[in-house]
Amino acid sequence: MASEPVKVKDTDPTIGRLVSDASRDLSSLIRSEIRLAKSEIQLSIQAGGIGIALLAVAGFFAMMSLIMLSVAIAYFINWNGKGLSLHWAFLIVFGFYLLLAALLALIGVRKIKKVRAPQKAIAQANETKQILKRG
Repeated sequence: MASEPVKVKDTDPTIGRLVSDASRDLSSLIRSEIRLAKSEIQLSIQAGGIGIALLAVAGFFAMMSLIMLSVAIAYFINWNGKGLSLHWAFLIVFGFYLLLAALLALIGVRKIKKVRAPQKAIAQANETKQILKRG
């Protein structure tokens, strides 16, 4: 029993064409994963930048406002000697600005902690790697 040769139709893709299509599709997939990673990193950097900016503002308020505004408020609390003594007035003002700086620093640290690695892109890359290993 001799087997008949398989007839190849003109519409059937060649091995070269299949390899070319697979290479193109793989390249497109890798480019898409890189775009996904870039967008995730950009969002994380933006959140981190906001956190750092809030910490900078907290530092600014902690240092600069204690000079001019503290003196004005302390004298207001003293009210030309009719209110609290000046030393208590200055201590109250200092405590208020210290609490304000702590609040801004806390918000800034929370924003910085939200910075994450590009989780979706890493998961997609691992999935692609597993598919390519299988076949």
